Amino acid sequence: MSATESLSLRILSKAVQRNATDIHFYPLETKTDIYFRIHGKRLLFDSITTSQYDLILTYYKFTSGMDIGEIRKPQNGTIPFHKNSHHFSLRLSTLPVNHSESLAIRILPQDQALTLDQLFLFQNQLITLKKWMKHKSGLILLSGPTGSGKTTTLYALLEEFIKEESYQTITLEDPIEKNIQDILQVQVNEKAGITYQSGLKAALRHDPDIIMVGEIRDRHTAQFAFEASLTGHLVLSTIHAKHAAGTIHRLFEMGLSATELNQSLIGVASIELLPIVTNNDNKRRAAILEILDGRILEAVINQQHSSITNKQSFHYLRRKAYCYGFISKATYENLE
Repeated sequence: MSATESLSLRILSKAVQRNATDIHFYPLETKTDIYFRIHGKRLLFDSITTSQYDLILTYYKFTSGMDIGEIRKPQNGTIPFHKNSHHFSLRLSTLPVNHSESLAIRILPQDQALTLDQLFLFQNQLITLKKWMKHKSGLILLSGPTGSGKTTTLYALLEEFIKEESYQTITLEDPIEKNIQDILQVQVNEKAGITYQSGLKAALRHDPDIIMVGEIRDRHTAQFAFEASLTGHLVLSTIHAKHAAGTIHRLFEMGLSATELNQSLIGVASIELLPIVTNNDNKRRAAILEILDGRILEAVINQQHSSITNKQSFHYLRRKAYCYGFISKATYENLE
């Protein structure tokens, strides 16, 4: 094993051991700093020399299928990684900066570490999501910032329901974050002509019961997802928004009308992850949800209310989590 491979293994092993979700390589003039994102916080892990970084960057670009000679354009690639019988998919992304390139690695576990019940802090919210999944058609949206667990939640919901009943399920993803048995997963590849729009059109010809669209990014994808939900398909997707009510405003900005939303939108769940402490003091994160459905959803769509009720807000749910002892006082005060 070369020195570069040994350095890579040390960094990746430490990141996995510390439950990091991302690794950031930050090139400076005389060194490169390495940061781990752990429980949402970016923490300095180590620093390496510029020559070490040049070698490890070339190594990652080569092994992930990038063009090692291209330094002027952003590139993406993937690498499988195995540690102690656990499997991970590493999503790599380069960005040209100051005569060098920065590198970000997203760590995507391929093993189901937590059950669906363990993902949520309050079980009544999981019951609501399961109720939404019983619809034969319509649209379910999960919103939140990057790294909030939107895709993880969708995967867990799909895996739960295909165990109970046979559904023809097709996903459109960029990238495919986790391979799931008994589901047709399509990798969006715009260079090859496979966009979300073209993929959705093709997917509809395969008689799906459930379609998962990895992310609604623009008005064309939004419009097509809503049209699919109106033609007898259950559509699940994610969208970037700060909170549940903000999701509705984003859909309006994408050109969707209140009539379309009232006809097809089953519910919106905005996700926030809270760092909790278990009995053995091992930290992990669990989700709380701002939920819009039923009459509250209809009121927000029709602009009769600008936000959700107090007992569904993140502010109320954080306070509830603190009162129940799920999170510390310091965590609660930092989040507020």
